[in-house]
Amino acid sequence: MMLYLDTSALVKAYVTEASSREVLIAIKNAKIVASNVLAYVEAHAAFSRMKREKSLTDNGFESVKKSFAKDWENYLQIENTQALIERASDLADAFALRAYDSVHLAAADMLYKKSKESVTFACFDRQLNKAAHVLGFLLLADK
Repeated sequence: MMLYLDTSALVKAYVTEASSREVLIAIKNAKIVASNVLAYVEAHAAFSRMKREKSLTDNGFESVKKSFAKDWENYLQIENTQALIERASDLADAFALRAYDSVHLAAADMLYKKSKESVTFACFDRQLNKAAHVLGFLLLADK
């Protein structure tokens, strides 16, 4: 199985939240785990917010950042190209998505089209999951 993680799913692999267990199981069972390069900064922003809000201690924050940086090297990192950005713009228009959500969906769509294998889309945003479903993705939320 190929697994695409948007940032909401990616963060759950490092910080215990609702559905963290499902994300970790999916990662373990995936042949390839992918995300867009923007997820790197989005995840760090989420970890920093958790530290500011005191849901992560200073030590927990450092540990999460270290684990994430180490694991990031093993993920298939989908770069932003002009074609991907144009596809993301089309998807933003079609599904009324936020900018980075449309980039994640376009990255997953590109992964699917290039690999010709099924891709499970892991996301915890209702609007983005609806759009991914319309495009034919398997959804982690449905498993």
